Amino acid sequence: MLENVRVVMVETTHPGNIGAAARAMKTMGLADLRLVSPAVYPSAEATARASGAGDVLSAARVCADLDEALEGATLVIGTSARQRRIPWPCLTPRQLSAQLQREPESTRIAVLFGREDRGLTNDELRRCNLHVTVPANPDYGVLNVASAVQLIAYELRLALVGEDADLPEARARREAMPLPEMFWDEPPASNQAVAGFLDHLEQVMTESGFLNPEQPGQVMTRMRRLFLRARPDKMEISILRGTLVAIQKHAARQAADTPRDDEPGTRQR
Repeated sequence: MLENVRVVMVETTHPGNIGAAARAMKTMGLADLRLVSPAVYPSAEATARASGAGDVLSAARVCADLDEALEGATLVIGTSARQRRIPWPCLTPRQLSAQLQREPESTRIAVLFGREDRGLTNDELRRCNLHVTVPANPDYGVLNVASAVQLIAYELRLALVGEDADLPEARARREAMPLPEMFWDEPPASNQAVAGFLDHLEQVMTESGFLNPEQPGQVMTRMRRLFLRARPDKMEISILRGTLVAIQKHAARQAADTPRDDEPGTRQR
């Protein structure tokens, strides 16, 4: 399942952190690195810091935006150094490990790591199903991004492979007692599909007058949290999008059939 895990580094400033992250990934058996608009890359410093993980670094994909980096992902995990105004499902790395052990092997996981100085933006965190926070020293909770990659990669390996994965007796136990796996009639919707539905939902809520774009409050944040937590499948998203389209068509027909006050024959005598 480690082959279904990608590490996404967003707008990394220092190329040495990219190389160190590649080295951290290879140590834990991860190979899929995606870079969203890095400040400097390729870089001799990144290559030097990668040490023996040059293969991970050379295979890294540079992406123009987050949508490209998350293409096909069905579970997106955002790393955050602090709690936001509205709490999202937030886990420690060890709690994340326990959560991932319940995931089917087909889950395509993306873990986002933000900028060195300010992490991930609120909009980027809104794309995530789960948030993970390292419970660091409250007086000095500063963690280098490559160190964060190493820590999270270690927990991912424990969750998806196990600490004794290479021991013969461990393999024998797994083969004798395979873990049950849940099967669904439809695969989970991709992150892009859910994001597209949520943008469509916001549009319909605004058109209906329910959502005031001038004073939106936290309505869409809570709606995004709801659907990202639910993790709908492809058919469910298709049904929801079809429902929104039907609502918009019905509203358009109602508007066409309702005469305006300034039209001839509508003025009362």
